[in-house]
Amino acid sequence: MQRIMVIGVSAGVGKSRFARRLGEATDLPVHHLDAYFWKPGWIEAEEKEFQRKQQELTGGSQWIIEGNYNSTAHIRLTSCDTLIQLQLPLWHCLWRVFKRRIQYRKQARPDMAPGCPEKIDREFLKFIVTTYHSRQKSQRHLIEEFSTAFPEKQVYVLRGQKEVDSFITLASK
Repeated sequence: MQRIMVIGVSAGVGKSRFARRLGEATDLPVHHLDAYFWKPGWIEAEEKEFQRKQQELTGGSQWIIEGNYNSTAHIRLTSCDTLIQLQLPLWHCLWRVFKRRIQYRKQARPDMAPGCPEKIDREFLKFIVTTYHSRQKSQRHLIEEFSTAFPEKQVYVLRGQKEVDSFITLASK
């Protein structure tokens, strides 16, 4: 495990925290795609700029890159040696979104671009609830295609906090 792609079934599933913990356990550099996609004031990066940054990151020999961004997943999928999906329950994702809103009130999270303070609104909550099951299905399909195309690469689907914690413990050995 030297080039690790981390995806998750929803916002709030714990991709950023997991990637940070895995980076600490493995000594691999961690990159959060949200920090490259968002500009101050919640302005989206240009698509080509976002793609170039990912190509630059995946050119390295060691990395952990976390974030979904399906439109550019192919860049990371072809370069990674390990794909990890977090698939915690919807209620857990929603709880974490509320928790981080309180924790980072009026400030940007460490994994987010500066000038993008933590926020929560009806639209974001609706997005989480309405896309959870379809994203679960599309990521299952993505994982199946990835496993077929790259049978030599590793895939892990972590379905609960105990599995996440166990994975981090094993990775640190």
